[in-house]
Amino acid sequence: MKILLDDISFANSLFPFGEARSAAHIRIGILTIFEKWEFYFPGKVFITSEKLIADFTESECIKYPANFVPSHEFLKQISVQKIKIAFTQDCKILEHPWQIFEYNDWAIRQDFKMINGGRSSEKIHSSNHVVKSENIFLEPGATINYSILNADSGPIYIGKNAEIQEGSLLRGPIVIGEGSRVKMGTKIYGATTVGPYCLVGGEIKNSILMAFSNKAHDGYLGDSVIGEWCNLGAGTSNSNLKNNASKVKVWSKKENKFLAAGAKCGLLMGDYSRCAINTSFNTGTVIGVCCSVFGDSFPPKFIDNFTWGNEKYIFEKAITDVNNWKKLKNREITEQEIKSLKNIYQ
Repeated sequence: MKILLDDISFANSLFPFGEARSAAHIRIGILTIFEKWEFYFPGKVFITSEKLIADFTESECIKYPANFVPSHEFLKQISVQKIKIAFTQDCKILEHPWQIFEYNDWAIRQDFKMINGGRSSEKIHSSNHVVKSENIFLEPGATINYSILNADSGPIYIGKNAEIQEGSLLRGPIVIGEGSRVKMGTKIYGATTVGPYCLVGGEIKNSILMAFSNKAHDGYLGDSVIGEWCNLGAGTSNSNLKNNASKVKVWSKKENKFLAAGAKCGLLMGDYSRCAINTSFNTGTVIGVCCSVFGDSFPPKFIDNFTWGNEKYIFEKAITDVNNWKKLKNREITEQEIKSLKNIYQ
């Protein structure tokens, strides 16, 4: 049985996510949507836009929308019955980008049950102060010393070879992904996901950094979603609550207007984007793909793809800058990434 994730029918509805890569690669909880399906159907999950279905027809697949976030029990049920099952109340559908952080508490708990089922955690070093250790799971190679891990309010998952440095305060539900590093004295509240190979510091609450992104210094990140290969300059903070406590409005590229996103919403930043030191973001700010945000005032609440300050990013310079950032993590930009970014630019 093959699973086909259809990401064609809801273009721009999750902007700025789902632009540079399929919405199926959105990280929510511990895993991306694609990885959740792959956990139960390894090598049998395909994405419509990636055109990896040449060797079979769609009639051979069970098709679900790529913005559908399955629960642990839902996936178990399909894997046993091997038939398409209707959406159930214990699953989620991402219709707006801010729902990624709104559903993250639920998603962390779902993935935690799925990943650690029948497995044993690595031992937690005795220098740490631990609350509810049975709710904490460490993968091999993870190191934590002289920190506080409080899993009373939700699980804490520490990925392979991740490092939590001295004096860090973690209050679940929290995910620290493979190879990521939490700097000394960092304060992280749930429900927060720090994806693979990220570097974080300062104060973070109810936010997601998808992968390879940095919020390495002091400053506040709350009720926010940061894409892959992003960097927040030292001292950067966002507002997540309006001064009058009214509903936060967020720009929708699909609707071409501001939509109400609830009482709290911080920063929604697309892949490959960066901001200068001491940048202050207003509530509900949306930053597109491959932007360099800097200036002497508050950034606008919507910055479109490939913006450099107040100008259009020159494409060749944008690619060079992205590659320079990737080299800092011993990676290189790929031809597929360049092709994808050029399609967005044009």
